[in-house]
Amino acid sequence: MNTPLKDLVEEWLRLDPNESTRKDVEHLWNNNAVGELERRMRTRIEFGTAGLRGKMEAGWSRMNDLIVIQASQGLCAYVLEHIQNAATRGVVVGHDHRHNSERWAQLTATAFIANNVKVYLHDGLVHTPMVPFSVKALNAACGVMITASHNPKQDNGYKVYWENAVQITGPHDVGIAQSIMQHLEPRVHDASRVMESDLCIDCTEEMKKGYFHSLSNLRAKMLSFDGASVAFVNTSMHGVGDPFTSKAFEIAGFSPYTPVKEQQHADPEFPTVKFPNPEEKGNDYPLFCNYSSDDEACRRTPIATADAKGASYVLAQDPDADRFSAAENCDGKWVTFTGDQLGTLFAYHVFETYKASSKPIGKLAMVASTVSSKMVEAMAQIEGFRFVDCLTGFKFIGNTALDLVQAGYEVPFGYEEAIGYMFGSEIRDKDGVAATMVFAQLAASLRARGTTVSAHLQELYRRYGYFETSNSYFVCTDPLVIENIFRRIRSSGDMGSSQGRSYPSSIGGLRIRSVVDLTAGHGYDSTNAPTYQPKLPLSLGHMMQFRASSDSDDSRIVLTIRTSGTEPKIKYYLEGSGSNRQAVHSLLGGVVDDLAEDWMNAAENGLGRP
Repeated sequence: MNTPLKDLVEEWLRLDPNESTRKDVEHLWNNNAVGELERRMRTRIEFGTAGLRGKMEAGWSRMNDLIVIQASQGLCAYVLEHIQNAATRGVVVGHDHRHNSERWAQLTATAFIANNVKVYLHDGLVHTPMVPFSVKALNAACGVMITASHNPKQDNGYKVYWENAVQITGPHDVGIAQSIMQHLEPRVHDASRVMESDLCIDCTEEMKKGYFHSLSNLRAKMLSFDGASVAFVNTSMHGVGDPFTSKAFEIAGFSPYTPVKEQQHADPEFPTVKFPNPEEKGNDYPLFCNYSSDDEACRRTPIATADAKGASYVLAQDPDADRFSAAENCDGKWVTFTGDQLGTLFAYHVFETYKASSKPIGKLAMVASTVSSKMVEAMAQIEGFRFVDCLTGFKFIGNTALDLVQAGYEVPFGYEEAIGYMFGSEIRDKDGVAATMVFAQLAASLRARGTTVSAHLQELYRRYGYFETSNSYFVCTDPLVIENIFRRIRSSGDMGSSQGRSYPSSIGGLRIRSVVDLTAGHGYDSTNAPTYQPKLPLSLGHMMQFRASSDSDDSRIVLTIRTSGTEPKIKYYLEGSGSNRQAVHSLLGGVVDDLAEDWMNAAENGLGRP
């Protein structure tokens, strides 16, 4: 039986220490705004492996002071119970520039201090990679970063790192969520004097110095050819990245880049971008033209700045500077590199560097998410290093890297197609600043050799085969429709019939050769006889991967479809490969058509498309 709305509202008003959000709920209640209150009060925001992320408003399903206090109290209790010497090892807390971020970082610190736990509270704005770096450097028990990364300006979030300086995975997410529900009564209400506590330590400058020293070491290890000057334009998309990125350029010995001035400094309103996300595609230049359409705003785009300055490359970090993207001026036409193309370029650069060190190639390993390109896998097969794929997200990439290190491998690189790149051993998480520096170094090295990044990518295609991706999503707000779609896919063909399965046997004119279903309750891997159990962990959401190929040539595809854990989307990741570039490009369209029309039944199910 559902709890009466009146009880949910009264409990909120009893617990909420923030006068503004309390008045907001009172106003809604007094005006009988039942629909809005149901949306805000009925379902509690869920703590998962990504922590918390949502719209900043009053209510149990939103991000606000009360939710942050309760999350911090529950996390603190869980950490004290499960990590040895947690109180003296302390926790690291940082925040970005979004509305409420500073206060929520202080409330988080106050909740830990109330339990006599030492807190390393970063003073001022930091980019997200600074928190995992600090957790490792300080041997802290855990870390919390207040950020919503690339979400819309109305959102904020609460990201947690475990004692190994990697984002949390199960079973800790479930344990923390349960602990939160056991610590709902706020023990702290005001964080204004948190810096006065003896348990609150400001290590910001020390950690920044250490972080930049690690970038210097990374720069020194990378293979390079000096003597070439390249002009770069950089945008931090109104985020926190510019001070860190400009310092990284200085460390690397590059001439300063030209910043997009209107987007250089932190601004929580993100005034010149539709979405503070470098992955969002615009009408003209993907990633770098995702801006307001009026003439004045268009003149402020990074591409316009690059054209005015005669720059060869545009670089971009997302607002919390843990992700990176880039575009190149190719004979007057700007070409944006996909996340997978950048991953391949970085992987080969790391491979070249490792090979030049004369270390045994067999001890080199790289990691990528299973929805990312298989080109690094092809590279590994030819060059002789170890490649491992894992579930989506850096919580899995980082932990897989640590497991490989334990097994005796060196893991200098990992990535996911969502423009996240991990370099070196100091941060087992994505770092947009490190990626920016490495890309600039790669571009300068290639210029010194008389070539460009785009031309170099074509060389890699000739060496390892042509790979092309077509990733997108369908929008569906009805969970029942999503369930029916995946139920239909699992019963629409004869693939796996000998094992009692009924997956589709073809798509886009290609024969499906293998199926891996990583969905909890449906686990299946057609390539793993005799158990047919998946080698990767199962996912709470729907997730399937199909490999298909042509009977007439070497064209093949890998298609992964999965539900999103944070958005009402069914995402798909499609990659084609083969020796004939045109054939690969053509087959992708046919696969997408079949996916939409036959598998998703998009029109009948009312699915949205970007």
